[in-house]
Amino acid sequence: MKRYLFILLFLCLQVRAEDGYKLWMSYSKIEDPKTLNFYKPRLQAIVWEDKDLEVAVEEVKLAIPKLLGITPKKGGKNGLILKVNPHINITNPEGYKVSVSGQSITIEAPRSVGVLYGVFHLLRCIQTGQEPAGEFSPKIQHRMLNHWDNNNGTIERGYAGMSLWKWYELPERLDPRYKDYARANASLGINATVINNVNASARFLSSEYLVKVKALADVFRPYGIKVYLSVNFASPRILGKLPDADPLKPEVQKWWKEKADEIYSLIPDFGGFLVKANSEGEPGPMDYGRTHVDGANMLAKALKPHGGMVFWRAFVYAPDPKGDRFKAAYEEFKPYDGQFDDNVIIQVKNGPIDFMPREPISPLFTAMEKTPLAMEFQVTQEYLGWATHWVYLASMFEECLKTDTRVKNRKTTLSEILQGKTFGYRHTAITGVANTGSDRNWTGHPMGQANWYALGRLAWDPDLGAKEIAQEWISQTLSRDSKTGSDIQSMMLSTREIYVNYTSPFGLHHVMGEGHHFGPEPWVEKAPRPDWTALYYHKADEKGIGFDRTNTGSNALAQYPKEFSAPFSSLETCPEEFLLWFHHVPWDRKLKNGDIFWEAFVKKFYQGVKEVEGLQRDWEKVKGKVPQETFENVSARLKTQHKEAIWWRDACVLYFQTFSKKALPAGLKAPERTLEEVKKIVDVYHIR
Repeated sequence: MKRYLFILLFLCLQVRAEDGYKLWMSYSKIEDPKTLNFYKPRLQAIVWEDKDLEVAVEEVKLAIPKLLGITPKKGGKNGLILKVNPHINITNPEGYKVSVSGQSITIEAPRSVGVLYGVFHLLRCIQTGQEPAGEFSPKIQHRMLNHWDNNNGTIERGYAGMSLWKWYELPERLDPRYKDYARANASLGINATVINNVNASARFLSSEYLVKVKALADVFRPYGIKVYLSVNFASPRILGKLPDADPLKPEVQKWWKEKADEIYSLIPDFGGFLVKANSEGEPGPMDYGRTHVDGANMLAKALKPHGGMVFWRAFVYAPDPKGDRFKAAYEEFKPYDGQFDDNVIIQVKNGPIDFMPREPISPLFTAMEKTPLAMEFQVTQEYLGWATHWVYLASMFEECLKTDTRVKNRKTTLSEILQGKTFGYRHTAITGVANTGSDRNWTGHPMGQANWYALGRLAWDPDLGAKEIAQEWISQTLSRDSKTGSDIQSMMLSTREIYVNYTSPFGLHHVMGEGHHFGPEPWVEKAPRPDWTALYYHKADEKGIGFDRTNTGSNALAQYPKEFSAPFSSLETCPEEFLLWFHHVPWDRKLKNGDIFWEAFVKKFYQGVKEVEGLQRDWEKVKGKVPQETFENVSARLKTQHKEAIWWRDACVLYFQTFSKKALPAGLKAPERTLEEVKKIVDVYHIR
C-alpha cells in the first residue's frame, strides 16, 4: 500500500510540476551529451564572497541539480565563480561578463544585480545548448512592467484571474508568489514594476497602503526590481483635503513633496510615478488650465531629490467627432518638446490609436528630439482575443522596433531611437502592460507566457528577433527536441498574422466590441465618445472603406518625416497591410494580385479561419511531446479560437457586404447565419 501511495504522490507532484507555474524556470533535466560534457565539469562548485550574491547563489543551487544532476559544493578554486568587481570595464553598470577558463566559469559584474543577470544568462544557455562566454549589457535603462491592478483585487484588461497582490494580507503576510514573480522578471532583466492601474485610486498613496507597497518592494529589491506607483493627479484634493490639485499652487507642490519624502523614507529605492492625466476622464493639470509640462514637472521636482522618475503617458485625446484621434498625441505633446524636466519620460503606445492588432508607429517617436520617450507595449491581449486566442506578440513587437523611421533622411530604426542613439536621450525605457494574474500558470493561456518573456528580452535588447526569442522560450518550457521545437516555433511565428487575417486585414482597425473590447462589432455607431465607435474608423460606405489620412483627408501623414510617409501617401505605393489606415479604398480597386479589394478583403477573413484549423492540426502533432496539461489547455483554447474566428469572419463579411453590395468571391461558402443573428451574439456582452 505504501508503495502505491508513493507512486500516487509522485505522479501528483509531476502533474503540478508541469502546470505552467514555474514558467521558463522549471529547469528540466538536460539530456544532450555535448551540453552535459561542457557544463558538468565546470559547475561542480560555487565560489562567492559577497553577501549580496545570496539570491544568485540560491538560484544556482536550485537549478543545477535539476539541470545537470549534480549538487555544486561551496568554495574551492574551480567551478562557478561569482564576483562583484566595481572596477570591471563594462558598457553598462547593470551588465556582466562571463568567461570560461579551464574547469571554471566566471560571472563578473560591477553590481550584484549584474551577477544575478549573469546567472540567469548561464541557466538560459545551459537549457538552449549555448556556451555562455561574452560581455552582456542592457541596451535600455528602464525595463518595466505596468500592472493595471486595482486595490479590490481586479485587473483592468486582465484575463488570467485576479491580481497577484493580496492587499488585504499585506504587509503582514508575504505570498511566496511575490518572490517567484521577482525571480521571473530578474531572469529577463526586467528592473521595474508599476504595481497598480494607470486609472489610479488615490488610496495607493495613503499611509495605509504605502506600508503594503514597502513590503512588496522589500521582496523585489534583491532581484534588482524597483517599485513604481501609478498616481491619481487629484490626490492632494482627495487625500490631502486641499481645495484643488492645481500644479502651480504652492500648497499642492508642498503636498507632493511631502508625499515623496514619506514614500522614500519607507522605500529608499522607490522608482517614481506613472501618470495618466487628462485622459479618458482621469484628472490632470488641464482641469486647472495648466499644461502637461506644468503637471509633469511639478511631480518631477518632488521626486528629483530622491532620484525618482516621472513616466507621463501620452495617451491623451479629445472627443472630436470631426477630428482624427490618430493625430492627438502628437498635437498634445510635440509643442512641449524640450520643456520637460530631465527626470520626465513621456510614455507612448507603439501605435497612434490603442494597441490594435497592427498599427503604424506613433508619429511621436520621430518627433520628440529633446524629450526622452518610453515605448509602451501591451502584453495582455486587450484587442487580440484576450486569453483564448494564441497570439505570439514578439512578432508585433519586432515589426514595430525594426520599423525604419527615416529620421534625418537615413535608415533609423525605432529601436535605435528608443536606445537613445538618434536623439541622445539621457533616459531610455520600454514598458509592457502585464498579462499576469492569479491563474496557476500566471497568464491564462499557456502560450501567453511567451509574450511576457518576449517583452523582457526585447526590453534588454530591442534588436533581438521574434524567432530567436521563441526558440529560447520553447527550449526552457515545452521541449528541447529539435523537431518539436521547430514545429512549435513555426506555429508561434504564424499566430499574429493569422489573428490579423480573421479580424483586421489590410489595416482595418477598432472594430471590436465597444467597452469590453471583445469580439467583432463593426456596426457600433453610438458610444459615450465618437472615437469609441467603429464607424469613426472604418468609414465604410457604398464607395469603399478606410480612413483617409493623406492630404486629401485628415493629413495625419504630415506628422511623420516626409521620407517615411511618402510610400503611405499613395494608393499605388502604400503597403497593403496598412491600406485602411491611410486610404478610403474603393471596393472595386484592383490589388497587386489581380483581385478587386472586396474579394481580397473577404478572402483574408476566410483564410484566417482556415489557418486556425491548420494550427489545430499542427498542435495535435506535438501531443505527447510537450507537458500534457499544457497540451490539453492549448487544444481547448484553439477550439474556442476557431469558433470565435468564424464569428469574426461572419460578422465582418456580412456587415461590410451591406456597403459593397457585392457577392462573395467564387468558391467561398456563405456564412450559415444572418447578420442579425451574429449581432445577437455580441449583445450578450452588453448585459450588465
